[in-house]
Amino acid sequence: MTMTPTAPPAPPAPPPVAPAAPARQAAPAPARRGVPGRIRLLTGVAAAALALLFGAIAAGGATAGEGLRVIGRDAGPQVVTTAGLYFGLSDMDAQIADVLVMGSGDDARRQAAIKRYEQQRTMANQALLKAFELAGDDPAERRTIESVLDGLARYERLAARALLLDEQSGHAAGPPPSGVVAVYREATDLMRQVLLPQAYNLTLESGTIVRRTYDETAVTLPLLRVAVVAAGLLAIGCLAWLQVFLARRFRRILGPALLAATVVTLAATVAGASALQQDADHLRTAKEEGFDSIVTLAKARAIGNSMQGDQSRFLLDEERADTYEHTYLDKAQRLLYLEAGNLGGYHAAVAGRDEDYRGMLGRQLGGDRGRAALDAWARFQRTDATLRAMASGDRPGAAVASRLGSVRDAFDAYDKELVTLAARHQAVFERAVGAGQSALDNLWRLLPFAIGGIGVLLVAGVWPRLKEYR
Repeated sequence: MTMTPTAPPAPPAPPPVAPAAPARQAAPAPARRGVPGRIRLLTGVAAAALALLFGAIAAGGATAGEGLRVIGRDAGPQVVTTAGLYFGLSDMDAQIADVLVMGSGDDARRQAAIKRYEQQRTMANQALLKAFELAGDDPAERRTIESVLDGLARYERLAARALLLDEQSGHAAGPPPSGVVAVYREATDLMRQVLLPQAYNLTLESGTIVRRTYDETAVTLPLLRVAVVAAGLLAIGCLAWLQVFLARRFRRILGPALLAATVVTLAATVAGASALQQDADHLRTAKEEGFDSIVTLAKARAIGNSMQGDQSRFLLDEERADTYEHTYLDKAQRLLYLEAGNLGGYHAAVAGRDEDYRGMLGRQLGGDRGRAALDAWARFQRTDATLRAMASGDRPGAAVASRLGSVRDAFDAYDKELVTLAARHQAVFERAVGAGQSALDNLWRLLPFAIGGIGVLLVAGVWPRLKEYR
């Protein structure tokens, strides 16, 4: 039997090979992934520090601007205006007293005194209107001004009645008839007890606003200046940190844009701190060397003018002569204090004076112009002593002639010296306010350019590095 050969079995099929998985991309290194974030973080910190810097500069500029506005254009001028009002009102009453005591024998002087009375009345009304405008929305000040206007109208009616009765009496130089004196007493009491105190209160109220604003500014500005310096140093440090990081990370030298931003930031810090210091200095000069002296001299002129009115009232009203003499002494010692128990003692103390004066004018009378004012004051007191000697010697006509002649001339010379001193301080005040405002204007003009320039430079320095990661 023949055997049929069989084929060998087929080898088993190889198992299916799974397709190879696509190769994964290597994840970025952690350091490489964090660089853009760190750049953004450092840039944000630098921008925040710059915002603090410019915020401090803006706050300082606003504070300085408010101080300049109040002292230079708002409450400050209102104080000067109301101080001038006090002078005008006191001079009105002094002119009426002069007219009543001179009698009917000197028509030229009588008309001159009446004309000056009318001029001062017009100026007083104008000062009240200006004070009303400057008062703004302050209801208390407006009510006070309205009260002064009402009282001034009553005073004018009484003064006109006294002048009419005096003209009808035709008396000689010296005390007028009792009916005239009675009407004038009512008028001068209204002036001295109501109108002048109200005018002085207006000055005090506005002066309080000026002092409070100045005190607040004097404390705040130095603090804001320190804040500007601190914020500037912080911003410069942040910019420097950012530059060093970029230089090390990208192995490059410092970027010119960031370097320029750092330089501009330094310049802005110096300029801002310098402007605030200048404004603080100018405010101090305007307040202490200008405003304070102007107001003091304005008050001194008003008090001095009231003193010469007391001289006329001393001759006019025999029953109140002692009162007016004591009032004169009180005002004299308020202006330039010297130890004296009575007016005669004061006259003697002035004649043998030294330079150690106290009182309202004590600090104002330094230098050559101050010595000239002191000499004029001494002459005024000598003429006052002569006037009172004539009155006590039963020489009313001679006393009135002295009052309207040598005494008035001496007072006018003294008052002229005060006007000259006030003009010098007014010039200092205006220069200081103008210089402070100029420095502030320059700051406000440069600040937007500094902000925009630094912002552009910061972006220009950082943006190319961030683009490398896109």
